[in-house]
Amino acid sequence: MSDTLVLAVPSKGRLQENAAAFFARAGLDIVQGRGARDYRGQLAGLKDVEIAFLSAADIVAQLASGNVHMGVTGEDLVRETLADADEKVALLTPLGFGGANVVVAAPRAWIDVRTMADLEDVAASFRARRGERMRVATKYINLTRRFFAKMHVSDYRIVESSGATEGAPAAGQAELIVDITTTGATLAANALKILDDGVILRSQANLVASLGADWSGPARESARAILSRIAAEEEARTTREVTTALANPAPALIAAAEAQFSARLRYRAADGRLTLNCPQDKVAPLADWLIAQGADHVSVAALDYVFSAANPLYEKLVSRLAGAKMK
Repeated sequence: MSDTLVLAVPSKGRLQENAAAFFARAGLDIVQGRGARDYRGQLAGLKDVEIAFLSAADIVAQLASGNVHMGVTGEDLVRETLADADEKVALLTPLGFGGANVVVAAPRAWIDVRTMADLEDVAASFRARRGERMRVATKYINLTRRFFAKMHVSDYRIVESSGATEGAPAAGQAELIVDITTTGATLAANALKILDDGVILRSQANLVASLGADWSGPARESARAILSRIAAEEEARTTREVTTALANPAPALIAAAEAQFSARLRYRAADGRLTLNCPQDKVAPLADWLIAQGADHVSVAALDYVFSAANPLYEKLVSRLAGAKMK
């Protein structure tokens, strides 16, 4: 079992569904053992990988202790739970789901309070008038303390929230809140506003690696295989294959396409046919530019996977493991 790579994924809800869909897009189907009640599973086709189904919070704890090698969890949980997160784990890549922001929100009626600097002035006035500190309701105690210290706000006290944090000011339990939000609609419904510089963290689900796990040779090879497929799917999803023909595709023209549109040459035929890979958001400008250079037609195709000799996600993991070993 010491050679087995353990990958932790959320055990239920939308996070589990999104994690399964993410791995499936990379050709890595999660098989949940004997069914939905089984807390162990496998990645189809990779025999030395075990899936552990855990809560998002438990995934952070297991990554920090080195009991699992990699896991899917929210950056907000990582940053809140681990004060020294970057010394214990490596956030390898954001996954594009589970997005939400941890924010500072104040009553909308505080019309003169727009920034954290304004908040410090209010806190000092609150202390002078009432003889007590302004209260901040939150579940994100560590993130709040670090952010308020960074923004030089000190005259406050935290009220730990166990329920619906956004209701705390209306209930008289706190003057403002730090909470997580996706659209801000719930905050607005409770007559709260996000401060202009009050976004503490823009969070989403991440693929996170433990720096303290036992990264034996077989575990590393399994990680390399997983990360290679994830990188290939990510490259394909954000890239399009552009094909055209030009009478004289000189090296200078190809260099200009690379410089202006981040295009990469994949194939150049003697008859002038060109195949380039291009970031999806630059395809239309590149096509217009190629036509201006003399192309009659430009075709664009989506890709399933783009595998490369370089594996940036695995290289990032190896680099972080080497750095952790040296400390």
